[in-house]
Amino acid sequence: MENSAVVKKGIPGSTLKLIAITTMFIDHIGAVIFERILAAKGLYWLNTSDIEAFSAFMEKNGVIYILDTVFRLIGRLGFPIFCFLLIEGFLHTRNVWKYAFRLFLFSLISEIPFDLAFRGELFNFGYQNVFFTLLLGLLALIFIQMAEKKLPGKKVLQYLFVIPITVVFMLIAGMFIKCDYGSMGVLTIVVMYLFHKHRVWEMAGGCVVLSCMSLSEITAFFAIIPVYKYNGERGLRLKYIFYAFYPVHLLILYLITYFLGIADVFKGLFF
Repeated sequence: MENSAVVKKGIPGSTLKLIAITTMFIDHIGAVIFERILAAKGLYWLNTSDIEAFSAFMEKNGVIYILDTVFRLIGRLGFPIFCFLLIEGFLHTRNVWKYAFRLFLFSLISEIPFDLAFRGELFNFGYQNVFFTLLLGLLALIFIQMAEKKLPGKKVLQYLFVIPITVVFMLIAGMFIKCDYGSMGVLTIVVMYLFHKHRVWEMAGGCVVLSCMSLSEITAFFAIIPVYKYNGERGLRLKYIFYAFYPVHLLILYLITYFLGIADVFKGLFF
């Protein structure tokens, strides 16, 4: 008897999630561990215009510096994939407010591990974790969708609502909550949503926004490749593993720096 189940070519959503968390993990090894090592070696107090001093520093620490750079560049793939998955979840979830609450809950759970990992402090209100960014992006999409439903077929009027909604949530992200990727993170999510019917343009639009934030984000464009291969299937059920990985891996990375004796290097270095 012929099997009626048809396996679609490409990769499922669970594979995209694994790619996203793997590249994020690589990025955070650089940001949490390698950059602490470099800070302990005096990088942040180095006068980079002093070529002789910089050359001497690189001679001793060049391998770690290069590894950090490579890891951070690989890590640029993570955020646009997370944004793509957020939009897919928004478009297909049965209860968008439950989805928003879940993001809010994990933004709170993740804040102490995030502050320890990136600031070496239990609480730092100058820089919040990426779950807040994703939450604000989702809320922006909810209000944009409300405008679309109120004004069916009136694209010009819809876009007139998109702009102020986006600006409001960008201001909240960048000026009030001050979350990871800030206002540009929210703009990335909105731009990607506006192009969500054309997957390559969706990813390209988001990567352009990120590249405007920093040229180091240019490697984010490689995220287009796995997303292009996405077959629309859910794949393995990794929902809560996906959420829990974020605070757990940050805490583990911080503990590694603690046992290396460099956990406090970032204290007072950043706002």
